[in-house]
Amino acid sequence: MHQPEKEGLVREELASLQLENLRRTVARIRDNNAGYHARLGHVDPGDLRVIEDVAGLPFMNKEDLRKAYPFDLTCAPRERFVRFHMSSGTTGTPILNPFTASDVEQWAEIMARCFTAAGVNSADVVQITPSFGLFNGGFGFHYGASRLGSFIVPIGAGRSSLQLQFIKDIGTTCITAIASYPLRLMEVARQENFDWAKTDLKVGVFGAEVWSDEMRARIESEMGIDTYDIIGMTETGGVGLGIDCEARAGIHIWEDHYLVEIIDPDTGEVLPDGQTGEMVVTTLTRQGLPLIRFRTRDITSVISRDKCGCGRTHLRIDRITGRNDDMIKIKGVNFYPRQIESLLLSEPGVGNDYLIEVDRIEGADKLGITVEVHNPDDGHLAKNLRRIVKDFLAFGAEVKLVPMGGIEKPPGKAVRVVDRRE
Repeated sequence: MHQPEKEGLVREELASLQLENLRRTVARIRDNNAGYHARLGHVDPGDLRVIEDVAGLPFMNKEDLRKAYPFDLTCAPRERFVRFHMSSGTTGTPILNPFTASDVEQWAEIMARCFTAAGVNSADVVQITPSFGLFNGGFGFHYGASRLGSFIVPIGAGRSSLQLQFIKDIGTTCITAIASYPLRLMEVARQENFDWAKTDLKVGVFGAEVWSDEMRARIESEMGIDTYDIIGMTETGGVGLGIDCEARAGIHIWEDHYLVEIIDPDTGEVLPDGQTGEMVVTTLTRQGLPLIRFRTRDITSVISRDKCGCGRTHLRIDRITGRNDDMIKIKGVNFYPRQIESLLLSEPGVGNDYLIEVDRIEGADKLGITVEVHNPDDGHLAKNLRRIVKDFLAFGAEVKLVPMGGIEKPPGKAVRVVDRRE
């Protein structure tokens, strides 16, 4: 552990610290942003007697943050801001998160914990492939690796051939990336006859996208590494909200910094541990933009609050299944792209890339799945894929096999779904 005295707190101490930090966060909002405090119903920190009292406060969502652009919900003087990061703003108005020096320090702390959970230390060479800029990923990994004293290769996004060259020549031992980028590296490596076994690479820390256990197994097998699933988002302060550990028993949430609830996405009711719902995050130590009950849209469940085999006591959630707005609804059936990915990748001969396309033709919804395969003329494989998809969805889908590289790969995050019904 990077901070065993904090990561191993007994639950009673952890709950007490969470309540203290929640009260401090509410006081910060009260003292620095009257409009934000009014939105919370003018709650007083002393009104929060137990951590469960947070459920009496209103939710926040992305639209609230978009309407607050750029600084309407911030809770620190402008002169104390030292940087900001921003979401992509796909709806037109971006979400901006300004950081104080304390926020940067908090980010470095949790990222150092994440790296340590992945077995990374000062002796490692960490290659950072997410971009450095408004997207938070590159800087988050940089701060964490710097805190540990690791040797950093700050290459940023793209240039896959150079990425491979650096892995070999610089002796990279840990690579960080959005979850789909290793697939691109593996593709280029095959084209260049790159031998992963002749490198020092041992660890991959991947996030920013939903990826299945089947995809994870393929990456680990081909690259010869152990992978770790890291989560986080611009709104909550960037990458580093949590990560899984060597026990592979769920993603640890750093509870001294974040309070997590799982709710029914339709009713807003807080769900008991073990039930699947939407993750809601309250930041407990952020200064620039503290969030109270932010609806992330991520679908997961609390696996356990018991001490993990790794020794950490912070709660563990399941790997993210998808997001509320990622759910595809066809003919009364709801499913997530990750579920289709798991089905496809479980079949021998299937490559790593696929595209789900939904159309409405003459008033009827149609589902098509294009899959990269090693032999696109394999009629038995096509028939089998249609069968397993139909067994899962209870309706048929058109399955098209294309050769490896037959699906166009846009830069950045992978595009898995195209829905033309709207």
